[in-house]
Amino acid sequence: MLLEDCEGSTRPIKKLEEPHFPVFPDFKGASYERRYEMLLQKLVLEKLFDGAALLLTRRPPGEIDYREPEALGLKRFLAGLAGHVQTCLSV
Repeated sequence: MLLEDCEGSTRPIKKLEEPHFPVFPDFKGASYERRYEMLLQKLVLEKLFDGAALLLTRRPPGEIDYREPEALGLKRFLAGLAGHVQTCLSV
């Protein structure tokens, strides 16, 4: 998942609207960055996804600048994907 690393995605969300169902307690006061991180970790832990990556990037013109949570880094995701592909090719 790719998310812009800006104030709007990294600051805690204080005002929540819950018109249809209540927000999970873990999501209350969490930024969008933290929410995505928790969601992806949960999907991997519950074995709904084999792996996931979360990249946060800024928009400087002509530069590549990003950061990633350690547990959801691109290197770890690609290593898992490569292992899965290798398993499929050996069958």
